Amino acid sequence: MGLLENHVPQQHYQNTHPNKGKYNHYQFVPLSDIISQFMVAYVGDEKIIRKCSRVDVAFHAQRALAELSFDTFKSFKSLEIEVSNSLTLPLPIDYINYTKISKVDSAGIKHPLYPTLGKTSNPQKYQVDDNNQFLFNEDGDFISSGELLRNGSFHGGTGNWSLNVGGAGGAAQTTSVVAPGSATSGDPEVGWFYEKNSIRAYDIPEFQTFRQENVDIRSGEQYTVTYTISNYQSGSVNVVFVDENGDYSSTPERSANGTYVETLNRQGNTLIAGMVAAQFDANVLYVQSRVSAAPTTLTNLTIENISITRVGDEETSTTWKNYKSHTPSENNINDYQDYQNDVYWPNQGRRFGLDPKHAQVNGSYYIDELRGLINFSSNISGETVIIDYISDTLGTDDEMQVHKFAEEAMYKSILLAVASNYMYTQQLVPRLKKEKFAAVRQAKLRLSNIKLEELTQILRGKSKQIKH
Repeated sequence: MGLLENHVPQQHYQNTHPNKGKYNHYQFVPLSDIISQFMVAYVGDEKIIRKCSRVDVAFHAQRALAELSFDTFKSFKSLEIEVSNSLTLPLPIDYINYTKISKVDSAGIKHPLYPTLGKTSNPQKYQVDDNNQFLFNEDGDFISSGELLRNGSFHGGTGNWSLNVGGAGGAAQTTSVVAPGSATSGDPEVGWFYEKNSIRAYDIPEFQTFRQENVDIRSGEQYTVTYTISNYQSGSVNVVFVDENGDYSSTPERSANGTYVETLNRQGNTLIAGMVAAQFDANVLYVQSRVSAAPTTLTNLTIENISITRVGDEETSTTWKNYKSHTPSENNINDYQDYQNDVYWPNQGRRFGLDPKHAQVNGSYYIDELRGLINFSSNISGETVIIDYISDTLGTDDEMQVHKFAEEAMYKSILLAVASNYMYTQQLVPRLKKEKFAAVRQAKLRLSNIKLEELTQILRGKSKQIKH
């Protein structure tokens, strides 16, 4: 039966077929079909493989699909994103390797960015004291530079109170997170609640807290905390730093929407007005509700984007800090201006010894493999960047498919892998290896998509006379 017997042209052109949104579905064969057809054609009595489970075939099919994705199939994966002031982008979720990274101009044309090729990096940097001696946490490990905390995993504070288990002071318990704005002072569902990557306060009494444990706050150091308040209704909050000795300092009370950046010295105790001095848990950051005015006002607000850094160690490394703050040399376009004679020489063969990859104004980047980030030069801030990359095609069921040009290569790859595992087919392995090699080579040629007319048109532009 023909492959299109159950599909009519109307479904395709009106976009109502089962593969809605994709007009190229006929080019590909789902991996599940490849596995089923392999089981029919190659497994059974009087066939090359006498007996083999579908699970084994599925494993080798996925491995073959991944291997062919790396260097045979075309790479269709791409991601467009605008680069923020941080000059970093996370690698795509299914990233294996990149093919090209470009920025897009106002006309929608891609301009390639160039890798630094090992000339800079973002090495691991650990915190040191004023004598350049390493600082260690309570477990004896190094303390990394950069942000000590970004949002984090907060939970209950004092009084055996747990996050998302409401009640004033932990007394009344509830098991559900209430909807935004539904709690009032008379509701039993009061407390701090996790809500869409933020923490929401519903009718919180004074000094009710949530906390982040194991924050490497050291005595005698300065720290900057940043947080955002939104959905403010009443009350106020402040942040308490506790160092390794259990000594503490607190930020001022905040009772309005906004983003707050506050720096504290962790040296000696700052007694919190109205609160009984107590021995806090060491290396903990507390966020607590306060009373902004009498009579007692319950706290209702949202707090999010909480981060803390040690002053002087804001960046993960000095190397990365210098790279992203430096104006790239490729943007210095006035190097050859003769101010005395008012003559400008625009790159007319005078850049002797210049590295060719720097003879452009597009920008540069390098990939921080340790952290899974792409780091860009300073002139890429605010630009739209496209990342063309390779995946193993195993991320979702929908993308586990094989182009029909490479269908035979898939069968030969699976057959070789399965036959290699059985003793009775070892004599066939050399032949099957040759067949796989030939099938993969043929697939590469087909997928290269060389058109004679297009090639001829390109060569016409190369036939101009070259002057000596």
